[in-house]
Amino acid sequence: MLCWGYSSFRQPGIGSNLQVIIPEPQVYGFIHDRNVKEVACGGNHSVFLLEDGEVYTCGLNTKGQLGHESEGSKPELIGALAGQHIVHVACGESHSVALSDQGQVFSWGAGSDGQLGLTTIEDAVTVPRLIKKLNQQTILQISCGNWHCLALAADGQFFTWGQNSYGQLGLGKECPSQASPQRVRSLDGIPLAQVAAGGAHSFALSLSGAVFGWGKNSSGQLGLSDERDRESPCHVKLLRSQKVVYISCGEEHTAVLTKSGGVFTFGAGSCGQLGHDSMNDEVNPRRVLELMGSEVSQIACGRHHTLAFVPSSGMIYAFGCGTRGQLGTGHTCNVKCPSPVKGHWAAHNGQLSGKPDACKYHIVKHIFSGGDQTFVLCSKYENSLPADDFRTINETRYTCLINDETIDVWRQKLLEKNSSNSVNNVVQILSSAACWNGSFLEKKIDEHFKTSPKIPGIDLNSTRVLFEKLMNSQHAILLDQILKSFESFLIPQLSSSPPDVEAMRIYLILPEFPPFQDSKYYITLTLPLAMAILRLDTNPSKVLDNWWSQVCPRYFLRLVDLYKGAVVYLLSGRKSLLIPVLFSSYITAALRLLEKLHKVNQKVKHIEYDKFYIPEISSLVDIQEDYLMWFLHQAGMKVRPSIMQDAVTLCSYPFIFDAQAKTKMLQTDAELQMQVAINGANLQNVFMLLTLEPLLARSPFLVLHVRRSNLVGDALRELSIHSDIDLKKPLKVIFDGEEAVDAGGVTKEFFLLLLKELLNPIYGMFTYYPESNLLWFSDTQG
Repeated sequence: MLCWGYSSFRQPGIGSNLQVIIPEPQVYGFIHDRNVKEVACGGNHSVFLLEDGEVYTCGLNTKGQLGHESEGSKPELIGALAGQHIVHVACGESHSVALSDQGQVFSWGAGSDGQLGLTTIEDAVTVPRLIKKLNQQTILQISCGNWHCLALAADGQFFTWGQNSYGQLGLGKECPSQASPQRVRSLDGIPLAQVAAGGAHSFALSLSGAVFGWGKNSSGQLGLSDERDRESPCHVKLLRSQKVVYISCGEEHTAVLTKSGGVFTFGAGSCGQLGHDSMNDEVNPRRVLELMGSEVSQIACGRHHTLAFVPSSGMIYAFGCGTRGQLGTGHTCNVKCPSPVKGHWAAHNGQLSGKPDACKYHIVKHIFSGGDQTFVLCSKYENSLPADDFRTINETRYTCLINDETIDVWRQKLLEKNSSNSVNNVVQILSSAACWNGSFLEKKIDEHFKTSPKIPGIDLNSTRVLFEKLMNSQHAILLDQILKSFESFLIPQLSSSPPDVEAMRIYLILPEFPPFQDSKYYITLTLPLAMAILRLDTNPSKVLDNWWSQVCPRYFLRLVDLYKGAVVYLLSGRKSLLIPVLFSSYITAALRLLEKLHKVNQKVKHIEYDKFYIPEISSLVDIQEDYLMWFLHQAGMKVRPSIMQDAVTLCSYPFIFDAQAKTKMLQTDAELQMQVAINGANLQNVFMLLTLEPLLARSPFLVLHVRRSNLVGDALRELSIHSDIDLKKPLKVIFDGEEAVDAGGVTKEFFLLLLKELLNPIYGMFTYYPESNLLWFSDTQG
């Protein structure tokens, strides 16, 4: 391990060297024959995590931040953590936290702002204590700001605690501090890859590169184009298309690393820590141009300085504040552009082959920075490991994924039932929308980074394959647990306003689960999902429509068939199945979802329109009565419940009617419209008689005065002078001024004559045989 920077209280531990500023890298090995895994730097203390899980600390100990009684340059073991295998450490200004391999979090040091996450706020806690509030969670990541902490759990839940004076907890600004870990619900459903804390600002990064920032923003360190603090997570839209894979925060600046090895910085720049050859602040993410010719694989931010590692050349670059030697350039001045750190560096021993001075080189494993110090872990030449690449996804540290491997592990856990805690962990993950949303990412290179309101970024085929595996009898116990988790937790907790498009993949994933097609689960799973979809706000609802437009026709047809089946199931069992109120809400949900799908299909033509027909309707519903109810409702008339059994009328959804049902509906409509027109005319006539205005009386019939010699012209003239309501009345035809006794016969004769007049010019011959009610046409060719 090499280190450089400000040795306040000699915490980098350079032996007996009393030098306060170390301007260039110096080798430091406080423990022989044992490897350091991680280093975390606080305001004036450092924490060293060894590969075997032991934790050593050194530096200032005024608030108990070292976790032991000693103080000074020599790192000492924290005995209170001896029974734990620690896998991750982090530091704030004067407090420290450690994460065990069991997912438990321990904290110690200054606690006056609630930054220890313990139930009581004490000024100082000198011995590491378990944060009991997080005991029901398996924590995978922790990060510390100066006076606040972030923690990411395996099931995607995200917790914060500590000082909140700038909104850095993402919980709103109602309380200035929070002593107990609180869940940040505004990021629910997003599969997170990383959480990172700056001095008083915070970030979360999704698996597909969406960046969310909140907290202090006085220098633009949130990258949101202004300098206004944020109380809850805000999407940094300017980074959406950059494929961000890692975030590092300084006190008031931020650096992000992209998949392609690019570095963007923003926030405070008064020391040159943004690397843009200026001392200006930047409120928008801006690429460090000096590094554009190289692929960076690691970045690290100290308080006011930034480091970047380029593996192809083995170079470590530093920029920003250098007054305390923290840049490692050998000088104590600020640097505005990336400058090489002094020393001989390499990314792997292959870069050293043939070099006569190979023994002088340090093979970089991992860079760490914090406060005004920097540490670099190096491999030995003989058994060197490749340098860590922050662009490579470390699946053990982010939201748990559901795949073949985890399914087999969980199946074993559930069979053994050896620990209620492990069973609870399985339930938490299966109930997590975030875990499902991150589990089926598009496998083509980087395709899921294109996730947008038009692209879901998931591979639905892999979803289907996994679900088919779960249907195997050997997974019966796990399948049962999934069904319970979906019913009791996942579906009821789906938000009407998802925080990001990545939180919406669940709406595409769930319908692929075979039990949703089983009528046994219509009431508990299928219809509640429809209700959740219909609850979506306008914008997310449009996103889902866009995604449905992109799916393959086979998927779309399965979705249509699923909810057609639910409608038939509900109509078939309406009398015995549910109380009327529930029936009404369920069938409305199924019909409205079909309507939503129908509108999508009208635009993209995934399937033929007749695929929406439900032939069973004619036998399950009295269409005449249904249409009457619909008509009365449209007219604004209230119907007694005894007459109107259900508040739902299927005639509101005519796209599900086949030809037979439509014919019945149109016949009913014609009869009803005619009756309304007649009654309207009769009612007006009664009124006119009462007001002694008989001349204004209206006929209950549509009366046409025509001449046989000019049938078509007269008919068109007569029709043009009548209103729409008149056209709905029964027809009465008067030929040549004579009203016939047999009105029906005259009407038929009128239509036949009219038809003959219209068709004769086209067909040449037209004959009617009244005894057989046949119309016979023959053209001029016979």
